[in-house]
Amino acid sequence: MWRWPSLLFLSLSFIGFPLFAPATATEPGADRTDNGRPNILFIAVDDLRPELGCYGSRLAKSPHIDRLAASGVVFTRAYCQQAVCNPSRASVLAGLRPDTLRVWDLRTDFRKTRPETVTLPQHFMAHGYHTVAIGKIFHNNIPDPASWSEKKLYIDGYPFDPDAVYRRPENIAWIEKKKQELIAKEDFRRVDRFGKWYIKHVATEIADVPDDAYFDGAQTAVAIEKMKELARRDKPFFLGVGYYRPHLPFNVPKKYWDLYDRDSLELAPNRTWPKDAPIMAVNTVRELRSYTDFKRAPLPHEGSLTDAQARLLRHGYLASVSYIDAQVGRLMDALDALGLTKSTIVVLWSDHGWKLGEHNSWCKMTNFEIDTRVPLIVRAPGAAENGKRCHRLVELVDIYPTLCELAGLPIRPELEGTSFAKLLTHVNSPWKTAAFSQFLRDGVWIAPDGIAYMGRSIRTDRYRYTEWTREDSITVVARELYDHQTDPLEDRNIAADPDVQETVTRLARQLRDGWKAARPAVDK
Repeated sequence: MWRWPSLLFLSLSFIGFPLFAPATATEPGADRTDNGRPNILFIAVDDLRPELGCYGSRLAKSPHIDRLAASGVVFTRAYCQQAVCNPSRASVLAGLRPDTLRVWDLRTDFRKTRPETVTLPQHFMAHGYHTVAIGKIFHNNIPDPASWSEKKLYIDGYPFDPDAVYRRPENIAWIEKKKQELIAKEDFRRVDRFGKWYIKHVATEIADVPDDAYFDGAQTAVAIEKMKELARRDKPFFLGVGYYRPHLPFNVPKKYWDLYDRDSLELAPNRTWPKDAPIMAVNTVRELRSYTDFKRAPLPHEGSLTDAQARLLRHGYLASVSYIDAQVGRLMDALDALGLTKSTIVVLWSDHGWKLGEHNSWCKMTNFEIDTRVPLIVRAPGAAENGKRCHRLVELVDIYPTLCELAGLPIRPELEGTSFAKLLTHVNSPWKTAAFSQFLRDGVWIAPDGIAYMGRSIRTDRYRYTEWTREDSITVVARELYDHQTDPLEDRNIAADPDVQETVTRLARQLRDGWKAARPAVDK
């Protein structure tokens, strides 16, 4: 497969920002770091778009994440490198872009395509940190044991992939019936590596159960106990806590559903396919179709969900956001109670965005803004700009070098991101001129010719420009251009308009120049 050439990142040296106020002697976690190095609490949230109060959402109730945001820096223009779980997470944790890792799908293990990779937690472990993962940090099917001092923790009673856990009796009965049918057919493809069945049913569930009845609540309790243990150690820790919601199915306790009135929920303002967008840009909705009540969900260019279906999914998504928000609040409270707040960097990020009817689509897996823009909040104790919003373009691939710089670790020369530590002290510093994303559209669901296409996208201050090529070619077969000054929802592709051809040429050149040319001038 043709790919953009790999480019080496010239690392920033640690410049020693005085970010960390020392813990007081009476705090349980006081002076528990090695040589004053901070702990890292690394919170990953699956499928979370910036649908949060701190990002201006008029719908989402997220008081705990908003509280974190008020004490950290909120990056309003952060972008993932590919809007699907495995490539995005591999890129974040390797500090490398999908083309360098050669990971573009849910199946590929980066240890097979680039075995010499030193991941973010692996690098911290090599420099004296105790690294632990709970929940979904890497893609759940590829947990990468080499990255952790303690191998990925699993919780009794949950399958290896615990997103599709049901608690209502009728749903449990349906799953058991389906399980017996599969056993009778000697079909064991839905048995995970631990011998537990993994069967999806409906896309939503409302159950009057406590938070810990579902995996995300249960793993929060485990994470807090682990945090207590880590606070007693004489070395700094890197604790990754990965949440599954708001990934489908939207199964969360009833009290979070009750926060919202479904009938009053606004539907997406742009429930039509973008005018003049190429067929390769279409979202396949195959993820939604894997649930029994949405098996016949139409493709975006063929039809729409009913208003009732759309409101059900929007309600479920918002309830899931509030459920995860409550779990983040539990983590923050635990940090405070353990006296770790002043010595711990907190990073909250999502692997990609998610569509709730925008572009007549659902789920992720496109190059559009709604899929590539993500929430990113960083709280480094003592940072001058805590409590502020940063509007500079940043990328998830930047997290690795940033945490290295903040912790005083060397920045590995092969990393393909740029440390944004400077933005934590000067949010208005001149910064990147562009962010880069891509998506491999297979030919099974959409393309009438059955060919796979790669779409590579560049986001500048004003524009999003995307080029589509055949997977095995460098010839551009389709282009997209959206002007965010006049079309912030990306509803009309203007790439073919005669009046913008100079802009198309300039952005095409900028796309080919790549991430290295887009770095801040101080970093070139």
